[in-house]
Amino acid sequence: MSPPPIEVRDLTVAYDGKVALRHLNHTFVAGTSTAIMGANGSGKTTLLNTLAGLNSPIAGSVVGVDISDIGYVMHHVSRRWMPITVSEVLEMGRYRQAGLLRRLSIDDRRHIETAAERLEVIDLLSLQFHELSEGQRQRVRVARALSSRPGVLLLDEPITGLDLASQQRILDVVADETARGTTVVITTHHLDEARHCDNVLLIATEIVAAGPPEEVLQPDQLRKAFGSRTLGRHEEHDHPHEMILLDDHGHGDHHRSGHEHGDGI
Repeated sequence: MSPPPIEVRDLTVAYDGKVALRHLNHTFVAGTSTAIMGANGSGKTTLLNTLAGLNSPIAGSVVGVDISDIGYVMHHVSRRWMPITVSEVLEMGRYRQAGLLRRLSIDDRRHIETAAERLEVIDLLSLQFHELSEGQRQRVRVARALSSRPGVLLLDEPITGLDLASQQRILDVVADETARGTTVVITTHHLDEARHCDNVLLIATEIVAAGPPEEVLQPDQLRKAFGSRTLGRHEEHDHPHEMILLDDHGHGDHHRSGHEHGDGI
């Protein structure tokens, strides 16, 4: 059964007196994919963290999301070395169901294997995680999230900096998950990635536009969100497919919930 819609109601999040998100109202429809877009520092990751229950708003609320039913792949920035195999990383995805002390069941193993096959990392199980390429590591992280069979999947810039094969595999999985009824929310700087989603939420602390990609990813809307960070071939006759977003692809949100983006794996 599909999860209920996630409703963001008059949501305001602030840190140290500075507003990161202001009066957001939006519904993430169950079984659809949504791309959150905006310039660096616009509040994309803050919103994702709030959906995941990592941030506490100063006003408003998030309704309809069960924290225990979320799979979250954070944007990875840590380069900390850890002596851990791919198989052990994937097993972490089942801790919520199995607990830290109980041995994994046959059912747990089956979910892990299925997720590994979907992300094409089944042949990497015995390898050390730190020895993988970044594309392989990211596919392992997504597989770990999927092994818990979440009803809601949150992905923070899931394909940034990856090889094309890994990008395509992850985008294919996003499409497969929505077809299964999973609610998928991603943050991205990539117009092409956003076009793969059912909906786009364009934000700049507040909501600039929301709706299907063909309606939201228009030059005037993109300029409202990205300002001088957009380029068009002919501004008076430009087309969204000709727009270029100039951003550093970093995480400039005002606060990181006390959690480092990236967990060492």
